Amino acid sequence: MRADRFRDRDDAGLRLAERVREQAERQEWPRPFVLALPRGGVPVAAHVARALGAPLDVLVARKIGAPGTPEVGIGAIVANDPPVWDERILRFLDITADQLGAEVAHERTELNRREALYRHGRLAPDLRSRTVVLVDDGLATGVTVRAALRLIRRDAPARVVVAVPVGDSRALAELQEDVDQLVCLSQPADFRAVGLWYDDFTQVADDEVVEILESRLRTGGVGRAPVGGPSPGPPVGGPGSPR
Repeated sequence: MRADRFRDRDDAGLRLAERVREQAERQEWPRPFVLALPRGGVPVAAHVARALGAPLDVLVARKIGAPGTPEVGIGAIVANDPPVWDERILRFLDITADQLGAEVAHERTELNRREALYRHGRLAPDLRSRTVVLVDDGLATGVTVRAALRLIRRDAPARVVVAVPVGDSRALAELQEDVDQLVCLSQPADFRAVGLWYDDFTQVADDEVVEILESRLRTGGVGRAPVGGPSPGPPVGGPGSPR
């Protein structure tokens, strides 16, 4: 296996966790808190949180895919925020944000469902004065991460770190101004897609996300204090109030 490939998300998480821990110890990050982008980022982030001895929680974001090719992210939403768009791709596809109302509404519904399922009435974390480490299983266009960062910054963290096993070099460069630090193990010249750099990129199921979070909660590893802004999500089965 090439050094810039990963067997699966556990392998990626273990290797990323080691790099993140080295950075944290060298720079003395204050009060680290790990946020995962579900679903794929959660098993990766679990290893990072354990390595840092930090709480773990999720920040639910939804990618908005291009019409006809939903795997291509052209925008993203978090909470009740308006979408963040990749303007370069919109221009390339010759479409406007106003033409994507149906896609946004669909993803908002799914975001609300996941918020209710994953949070299950638990309050969102208080990130003030903490080092927030935002983790995903990879970074392609970066639009989902940018949407998440906009929400994180409102809570006045001390430092914001984005950590991914693999990413597109141009997208990572464009994020430099939005974060205090980027940790990325591999930036392949022929990146193309995150899944190409995993031998096993099986989709993570909802029940795996819930189990990881509940396991951290049992050991005191999930935050409970509310983030400023939207109210905490309702119990499962409720109407779903996004974060």
